[in-house]
Formats: sequence, structure tokens, C-alpha cells
Amino acid sequence: MIQHRVTQYIEKEGLFSSENKILVALSGGADSVALLCILHTAGYRCEAAHCNFHLRGEESNRDEQFVRQLCEKYKINLHTIDFDTTRYATEKHISIEMAARELRYNWFEKTRKNCQADVIAVAHHQDDSVETILLNLIRGTGITGLLGIRPRNGVVVRPLLCINREEIIHYLQSIQQEYVTDSTNLEDEYTRNKIRLNLLPLMQTINPSVKNNLIETSNYLNDVATLYNKYIEEAKTKIITAEGIRISSLLKEPAPEAILFEVLHPLGFNSTQIKDIASSLHSQPGKQFCCKEWRIIKDREFLLLEAVQSVSKATPPFQLIREEQEYTSDFQIPQEKQTACFDADKLNEEICCRKWQTGDTFVPFGMKGKKKISDYLTDRKFSISQKERQWVLCCGERIAWLIGERTDNRFRIDETTKRVIIYRMV
Repeated sequence: MIQHRVTQYIEKEGLFSSENKILVALSGGADSVALLCILHTAGYRCEAAHCNFHLRGEESNRDEQFVRQLCEKYKINLHTIDFDTTRYATEKHISIEMAARELRYNWFEKTRKNCQADVIAVAHHQDDSVETILLNLIRGTGITGLLGIRPRNGVVVRPLLCINREEIIHYLQSIQQEYVTDSTNLEDEYTRNKIRLNLLPLMQTINPSVKNNLIETSNYLNDVATLYNKYIEEAKTKIITAEGIRISSLLKEPAPEAILFEVLHPLGFNSTQIKDIASSLHSQPGKQFCCKEWRIIKDREFLLLEAVQSVSKATPPFQLIREEQEYTSDFQIPQEKQTACFDADKLNEEICCRKWQTGDTFVPFGMKGKKKISDYLTDRKFSISQKERQWVLCCGERIAWLIGERTDNRFRIDETTKRVIIYRMV
């Protein structure tokens, strides 16, 4: 009996107990109606939540009316809400599907807290999981994407993953329970529907058991993923440092590209980029790879990872405090790099602070000849990322201080100095 199988699955996966309150996401379709009926009949404390997205005209209102009547029949408390889904999608620049998903899950969580429910039960079943596996496979995915839909994601639980769509319809017929049909599910419009209506039937002509085989494979891969993820987490601790991903440590691992995928894919790097990054590990420093929010720089020893927005900052990440005083014989020049002292009379042009530029030169303190800043930073073994973050203090067109590093010898304090100017980084 389906109800027994579902309750057994709930216990096996530890989704919730008889003491918990369950908020059931109820659309009015066969799956969610079956979920509500099974849980209610099994004696679980349920409330229901229904979203009217107003995307299908009168059909949307029909669904809401049906849901109200169903909950009255079973004496189940119903929460409803109306969404202007199209406007939300336009404002957020996202698809209608994504907009509906964001709206409903945000509202489900808010409603769950308000009614003090322990979990949100949604009606995904085995066929949905099969479609998800194929969808991820078509788009390109890691091992996690081949696991299908999992029974729990935080407070969202899926008690029907132990049964398929055909069994759900048969169950509703056996208890003579009606449901509504979303006409868009019958249209060959979205990728998931193409899989459901076209691809899966074609695959079943090759192997009628393809759905069961995919589910069994995903269950097997779930155990494989447990071992895989354990290895990945251990590998991350070996390769990730405060400076970045240590290339030598990464290359010692048996599957460097797989580790890179698991580290970088969640940040927004796609499979092709990750392959290119893996190929660059043996090449010269300097290559850069960008996604929307992050940038990877191939340096000598590390893959440097930084947020894109931090690269383009026009203001320095520090303040300079200026102090001027008389110079006396007992004046002690501070030794820390965050402080710079200059002869006030030599610092006689407009002072500004900027990032260093290609071609910039200065005369390092204690030297007589000019040196390119790029060469100085290379000699100091600065990474590409560190070089990009280097600022200079200018006196007119001349550089007086490579901030935090070294002052220019032309502005040094000497026996003729009468007043000193001190700059401190804070």
C-alpha cells in the first residue's frame, strides 16, 4: 500500500515524526493532493500553503478554489497568497520559472515560521528525480548533480520520492480523489517538459526499465558521493591556504581537475573555464580567468582567488594620517613599513595617492639610481594580485613612497632638514 511505503520512507530518512507539524505545499495538482491526503490519513498534523501566481488566467483562480474546497473537506488550515510573478521576474531580470520558485519558497519559509511548523513538505516524486538527473546531465554537472532530488534540503522534505507518478495517479483513483491539471505541464515549452514528454518516452522504447535503473544508479551514486565528498574535503584542507590554492599540493592529488571543479564551480566558473585553469597549472604565471563575481590569477606557486569588485576599487583600503613637526637631532625615524618620513621642504608639490602604473619609477631609499616599480615588486616576489593592490604616494609627478614598502631617496631626511612630514597608514 502506497501510504505504508511513504510512512516507512519518512521514518527511514528521518524526515519528521508524528509530533511534528508539517506545512504541505499544495498546488492542487495530483502530486501535492496525494501528498496531503497520504499525510493527513496517516495522522500527521498538517497545514497547507497555496500560491496563486496569476500566470494562467482563470485556471489559476480555479486551482485556488479547488484547494480551498479540498482543505475544507479535510478540515485542514490553509494559507494562501497572490503573487504578481511577471512583475517580479521583470524587476529581478530572471525567468518566470525562477521568479515563481523564489517567491514560493521565500513565502513557504515565512509561513512555516508563522504557523510554527517544523518542515515544509513538497511533492517531488521519483519521476521528478529522474528528470532532474537527465536535466543536469544535459547541462553538465558534477557527481552531486547525478544524485537526483534528495529527500531533505534543510527544512524542505520530500516524502514522495519513494513512489512514481503512475502510482500517485492510481492512489488518487483508488480513493476517488479529484485533482486539477496544470495545462502548461502538457505543453512542450520548457526543457524539463521536453525531457518528460519527449526524451523519457524515447528512452523507454530502448529500455522500459530506464526510470528504475536511473533511480537505482542515483542511489548507488549517493554512497559513492559520500566517499567522494570526504576525499574532496580532505584535499581542500591540503591545497587551500591563506594565499590561495597551492599548485604543488594540488598536483600531488590523484585528480587535480576534479578538486578544482568542486572548489571553483560553486563560485560560478563553468566546466570549460575549469579545464583551462587546470591546463594552466604548468604554464607561466600571469594568466587570468574570470566569472561574474570571482577572478583566478595563475601565479608562480598559487592560484590566487579574489572577488572581482575588489580589483576595481578606486579608493585605497587604508587611510593616511599626516603629521608635521620640527626636526631635531633626537628625532627617531620610525622603522615600521606603515610609516614614512620626509623632508617637508622636499615634499613641495601637490600630494596625491594612486595605484602604481606601468612605467612608474622611483629611487628606492638608500640608492641613487631609478628603479622601475614593476621590477622592485618582482624582486620582492609580489604576486600579480599583490602588485595590483599596490598604492603610491606622489609629490607632483614623482613618487615619494611605495606605500607600505619603501620611500624615495629624493625626499629623505638629511642634515639640512628643518621640518619633517610623517605619513602613517591606518
